Amino acid sequence: MKYCLLVDDSRVIRRFTRGIVEKLAFTCREAGDGESALSQCAAAMPEAILLDWNMPGMSGIDCLKALRAMPGGEHPKIILCTTNSETKHIVEALEGGADEYIMKPFDADIVRQKFEQVGLL
Repeated sequence: MKYCLLVDDSRVIRRFTRGIVEKLAFTCREAGDGESALSQCAAAMPEAILLDWNMPGMSGIDCLKALRAMPGGEHPKIILCTTNSETKHIVEALEGGADEYIMKPFDADIVRQKFEQVGLL
């Protein structure tokens, strides 16, 4: 079974997203911040990461760049999630190593579509 790491400082968002991703036949783990996400990836690199941009401490974009620099960090499909729809942020995410970008709020259809677009389904 494929493994997806859900990274968001909101427990409610992680729980909501977990329900969606588990229906796509992924095992999920959760991280409440970027530092925890990096630690979990160092222990076991996931196939997919849904990564919130706006988190206290390490931002999602900084976490993304650190993940891509880790051994094996080029492999996971990383989808950055945010409420910011400015083109410059989308470009920054993609140039920083994100495979896709999801606008909050999202639903199950959007997550499925993004997983299909990056080849996870």
